[in-house]
Amino acid sequence: MRPRLLGLLAMGATLALDQANKLWLIFIFGIEARQPVRLAPFFDVIYAKNPGISYSLLPAQNGTERLGLLILTLAATAFLGFWLWRARTKTAGLGLGLVVGGALGNAYDRLSYGFVADFYHFYIGSFSWYVFNLADVAIVAGVALLIYDSWSPAKKAREAGPAAGQ
Repeated sequence: MRPRLLGLLAMGATLALDQANKLWLIFIFGIEARQPVRLAPFFDVIYAKNPGISYSLLPAQNGTERLGLLILTLAATAFLGFWLWRARTKTAGLGLGLVVGGALGNAYDRLSYGFVADFYHFYIGSFSWYVFNLADVAIVAGVALLIYDSWSPAKKAREAGPAAGQ
């Protein structure tokens, strides 16, 4: 399977799973009325409305600010899509597909609701990790794959080419 096709499949699956999870939690399970749902002593499912980007940075409180974040997201997604189109390894294709799918999932939320729906909350005592969604998990996993791909010994060997005298 070509890296581009793998990335497109990962992008579609990520977007579909993220949106299905959000729609189920919000409209079928009714997480807003049931929260918090304790799954472990350190992990809850809650409903958080994030008006900004990661870690609630750059909160967008009005239509102009939301449009600005949406344009920024779509521009970054277009760049990553171009990179995906030119990906040479399956690892890079998969990583880029996860990042683009996650970014599109969160962009869809921002366009539809005016915020990104987040649900998963890890904490230890009073230390609270941020609240995230499946799109965020895909983005982090995709970035990890891209870092791995850039440091991969096989990639370095291909870039070095044949040894002198061979």
